Amino acid sequence: MFQIGDKIVHPLHGAGMIEAIVERTIDGVPTKYYALKPIAGDTQLFIPTDACEKLGIRPVCSREAAEEFLNRLGGMPRSESKSWNQRYRENMLHIRSGNLHELGQVIKDLACRDKERGLSTGEKKMLASARQILASELSIALERPLTSVIAEIDRQL
Repeated sequence: MFQIGDKIVHPLHGAGMIEAIVERTIDGVPTKYYALKPIAGDTQLFIPTDACEKLGIRPVCSREAAEEFLNRLGGMPRSESKSWNQRYRENMLHIRSGNLHELGQVIKDLACRDKERGLSTGEKKMLASARQILASELSIALERPLTSVIAEIDRQL
């Protein structure tokens, strides 16, 4: 169980800090939620405390893991090219996994494909979203501004 002040990663919304643990009653059932404030954006997410594992919620990686990841991002091998809909489905599975390396693989594949042939509108949105999710976690882990981390990701690719 996480505590107020913990920094966590939501696979689809990026990293943020738990601001509160609140109890809400929905349909007569009281449930505890983490109030997560992502570092990117003005939203606040309410995540059921008992669904974190199922949703792929995890702590932010360590500074050392973030530095190692950034150093290896450019050298990651590309996955095989498939049809657009197969790539999209697989990429969404990788993003939803919450795994830092799978997210990096999606970004690497899409960025390389964008340079070679261009991306569809859906894949462009996916790349931007995945880059934002990754940058938010690395920003917290490295204690650097989001814009600086995004620039470093782009340099590595």
